[in-house]
Amino acid sequence: MRVFVTGLGVISSIGLGRKAFFESLATGKSGISPVEAFDVSSLGRDHAGEVKQFHARDHLTAVEARRMGRCSQMALAAARMAIADAGIAPEMLRGPRASVVLGTTMGEAGVLEDLDHAWIAKGTAGVRRAWIPKYGSTLLPIHIARAIGSEGAVLTLPAACAAGNYAIGFAADLIRLGKADVVVTGAAEMLKELQYAGFVRLAAMAPQRCQPFDLNRHGIFLGEGAGVFVLESEAHAVRRNAMLHAEVGGHGMTCDGYHITRPHPDAAGSIAAMKQAIERSGISPDAVDFVNAHGTGTKHNDAAESKVMRDIFGDRRVPISSMKSMLGHCMGAASALEAIGCVMTLETGVYPPTIGYETPDPECNVDVVANVPRTGKHDVVLNNSLAFGGYNSVTCLARPYVLPDHAA
Repeated sequence: MRVFVTGLGVISSIGLGRKAFFESLATGKSGISPVEAFDVSSLGRDHAGEVKQFHARDHLTAVEARRMGRCSQMALAAARMAIADAGIAPEMLRGPRASVVLGTTMGEAGVLEDLDHAWIAKGTAGVRRAWIPKYGSTLLPIHIARAIGSEGAVLTLPAACAAGNYAIGFAADLIRLGKADVVVTGAAEMLKELQYAGFVRLAAMAPQRCQPFDLNRHGIFLGEGAGVFVLESEAHAVRRNAMLHAEVGGHGMTCDGYHITRPHPDAAGSIAAMKQAIERSGISPDAVDFVNAHGTGTKHNDAAESKVMRDIFGDRRVPISSMKSMLGHCMGAASALEAIGCVMTLETGVYPPTIGYETPDPECNVDVVANVPRTGKHDVVLNNSLAFGGYNSVTCLARPYVLPDHAA
């Protein structure tokens, strides 16, 4: 059963809505700016991909905004954008044949931080009762289901920084297994001092620039946002004459079982995940036109991804790029936002650039789309995602009806 992307919604540091998002991606616009949401003066780092143009009341009712934390607010806002983009009738989202599957890393980190600060300072008496119902990553899909009337499966996948790909893959499987006709899926993450300070302590944060695949790369910037899709079965989409943005092909999921923060130096798990995505899409590596890299800008990650590219494609230099150079690393939302960029590549033929790339690294001997966008063949793209703990997830996305009928 074919699964199609019919709607896209984006909350990001480089734009709200898919049009603004991709216009920024395609021109190499950076969303990195000084952090304003919390005090970073003692942390030694001060930049991130904060979403500064998002105002919950532009997208949510007063009641909705009041009962949700910021992460859920961004998720619901992106979901409403995706639903509007899909042009789907409200009644098609109600009932047991519509599901919601979202990924995240920490969910409502802001609520958790408030709870912790109050508890530490004043004990349990300092914890406001109104905070408790706002906390929990399980709430992200529930808020969306409640808003749209969905009564099918609701699920949160806290699969670290691969959560977006995990959610999209699981949602597509629900449809292929006949358990849903429509799934609202994707991922959301908000940035708070809790994660920011943690990555500083890990010595993973770049001092000035994120430069994926560059010889002089020094680490990541963090970011935040939400990327949400409407996925539909072929029968459902055709029945309502929906516009088809892309098709979801196969997805690969493996675990390195090696280290809590570093990928396996041989990249065996990541290689296996990419092979699975390709094979389950019913294609060969020669059919892949572009790869969106996980591309964090760390020494170990970029070197491992480069090994994957050489192992899968051999001497064929498939263009690769990292959107994190512009967005920062949006943690659980990263691969969902990047998957939306991949869909826009399928529609326009534009490969977003990796900005800040200056000096080639012999260990990263890959065809980086450096600093300026490139155009090229755009039938099939891969979205690569790696995460702490050895999560590897690769999703294949393609132009409608390019993949063979037996794609999984």
